[in-house]
Amino acid sequence: MKRFFIFALVVLFGTSAVSPASAENGALKLPAFKKVVLNNGLTLLLMEQHEVPIISLNFIVRAGSVADPDGKQGAASVTAALLRKGTKSRTADQISNELDFIGGQLDAGATFDYSNGTAEFVRKDIAKGLDLLADILLNPTFPQDEVTKLLKQRVDEIKAAKDDAQSVIGNYFRAYLYGQHPYGRPTGGDETSVAAITRADILSFYQTSYSPRNTILSVVGDFEATAMEQAVRAKFGDWKGPGAEKQVKLPVANSVTGKKLLLVDKPDSTQTFFQIGNLGIARTNPDRVFIQVINTLFGGRFTSMLNTELRIKTGLTYGARSSFSQHRDPGPFVISTYTQNETTEKAIDMALEILKRLHEKGITEEDLKSAKAYLKGQFPPTIETSDQLADLLAQLEVYGLDASDVDGYYSKVDSMTMADARRVIKQYFPIENLAFVLIGKAGDIEPIARKYAPKVDKKTISQPGF
Repeated sequence: MKRFFIFALVVLFGTSAVSPASAENGALKLPAFKKVVLNNGLTLLLMEQHEVPIISLNFIVRAGSVADPDGKQGAASVTAALLRKGTKSRTADQISNELDFIGGQLDAGATFDYSNGTAEFVRKDIAKGLDLLADILLNPTFPQDEVTKLLKQRVDEIKAAKDDAQSVIGNYFRAYLYGQHPYGRPTGGDETSVAAITRADILSFYQTSYSPRNTILSVVGDFEATAMEQAVRAKFGDWKGPGAEKQVKLPVANSVTGKKLLLVDKPDSTQTFFQIGNLGIARTNPDRVFIQVINTLFGGRFTSMLNTELRIKTGLTYGARSSFSQHRDPGPFVISTYTQNETTEKAIDMALEILKRLHEKGITEEDLKSAKAYLKGQFPPTIETSDQLADLLAQLEVYGLDASDVDGYYSKVDSMTMADARRVIKQYFPIENLAFVLIGKAGDIEPIARKYAPKVDKKTISQPGF
């Protein structure tokens, strides 16, 4: 039943897409939007899209897991998840029932840099939708029974996730790469830190982080901007909170120098999951589009160098990829795949050989042309629907970017030269300085692991934390 009415409208109208691409010249252009800062400091972004009678909302609070108190990692995530579990005027069941009645959606969570939420409603129900959104943001009560239930559920989920190495290897890699840096913390916490969170911690996080000056609200869809601005002012204009924005000042993260390796023993594993990488780039890095072009060729699509060799040609894995996670400060660059225990060495060697080949042989003009065409074809569908656009507007605002991030995308892709490719490979795809994390049966793969780093650090997957 979830979002049934919205789904029915999409079927009726054919699509919820609202293409920002210009049909005249083949370029992309972000649709016009209005930015308003309310007297209390809340930033409001409004974009009209009238193709389908749906309105999507996205909010960002500038406090994510990097703001979690020491020893209470997961506080931002838990606080966000509890927003709709009870307010001063509604119980959790009442919120769910009211959402179900209008076929609406309302969810919240946390990333490293911020907490955020999404909501979507049919146009005729937007007054009720705004009322519900304002209620959970301004008036949550965090009932003790809901806190207790969610914390227990989260701890159980974290423990259970360790049965699936693929779902947790990213947490181990980040923790090993970043050490004590806030980006090394799992956004959802671990079984020890989540168990230590109390209702008082949640209230404190909310009271110090959730404020109008710390919040961005984007609204995209079938509305008239002046009327929507008035409606938002009516619901959020009297919101009070701490006077200043709260944004954690992050310490400088240090890249890995040389090679280091963590082996996480999972005695029952018949496969080895591994990630290899180092620090990558921030969301605002000026080379981010050029890096995306090279990464598409190296490990970002099905026909990439990594996946072609490790999956298509040799069958060592069902998938191999590389990625750059972009945050306010540099996120990780990661090569990621898995293989059977007996082919662990062959798969790691092959991944490293492909990285070496990228540096020594580079790419061809035909490769560059192919990656450009691929990215220009893949990008528009990611910014077509009202919910995608609402998310994009909020993210551009929180990272201090603007419409040129979209409007200039094609021209930036097209401007890349072979000289740019050589520079980007050398600068952003590390080959000598690498961190390795392997999860597998240590009895089988420890001798292999020692080949890749002068010292092997070890953990067992049953140990609390990452």
